[in-house]
Amino acid sequence: MCLILFAWQAHPRYELVLAANRDEFHQRPAAPAAFWEDTPDLLAGRDLQAGGTWMGVGRSGRFAAITNYREPDAAEIRGRSSRGSLVHDYLAGSEDPSAAARELSASGQRFSGFNLLLGRPGELVYTSNRANGPATVKPGVHGLSNHLLDTAWPKVREGRARLAEHLQDDRVDIESIFHLMTDRTAVGGELPRRISPGLAPEDLARHYFILSPYYGTRCTTVLLIGRDGHVHFEERRFNPDGEPEGISKFEFSIEMNREDENDRQ
Repeated sequence: MCLILFAWQAHPRYELVLAANRDEFHQRPAAPAAFWEDTPDLLAGRDLQAGGTWMGVGRSGRFAAITNYREPDAAEIRGRSSRGSLVHDYLAGSEDPSAAARELSASGQRFSGFNLLLGRPGELVYTSNRANGPATVKPGVHGLSNHLLDTAWPKVREGRARLAEHLQDDRVDIESIFHLMTDRTAVGGELPRRISPGLAPEDLARHYFILSPYYGTRCTTVLLIGRDGHVHFEERRFNPDGEPEGISKFEFSIEMNREDENDRQ
């Protein structure tokens, strides 16, 4: 039930404003967001079970985020690659988003269903192994949960509208975005047929922030990439009771090498 709300090329000061909730089983171990020792330019949390990550950003301004594609009737196939490796491999590599997305179109069936955002300064691509090929993300406010980009699920539809309201001013109030993503009230509206009624009575699919003893929102992350190249990354973690468990905050300026500069000219 992960949720990503983001504004791309839709704010005067920020090229990207992205907020994401990672929903996962509480028993699955994860490391807090940090620069990885084995990939020093990569800033992300880390799934300690499979080794990948759900979202991250590099010092070059490359960024990526993933959600699972919900398929309640699909049989689990053992041996498929971890979807978290897709984010890591892109951030650790040097391919532009479009080329990386095209490659995944050919090899994506090695993975269970996913939605993936691949970006760098000036370019953002969405791809899914449940869609008809990759697509360039248009400027605007978007939402992504466990179906295709901008599917009008209640919390996606309402979340896009609420994020757009927060971006009316010249500055971005990070606290108001965290408040949006950790809202624990249910969102009204018809649920998609692919959401199993077995989720009741918790009705988890209607919530931005999921609170459940076994599965819930493990962390909320806000990523801001300014038009001036300044990056703000902040992750707030929660325990199974939904109480704060820790904060990781980083700020840095994008380091662009000559090859990157030539690609963008």
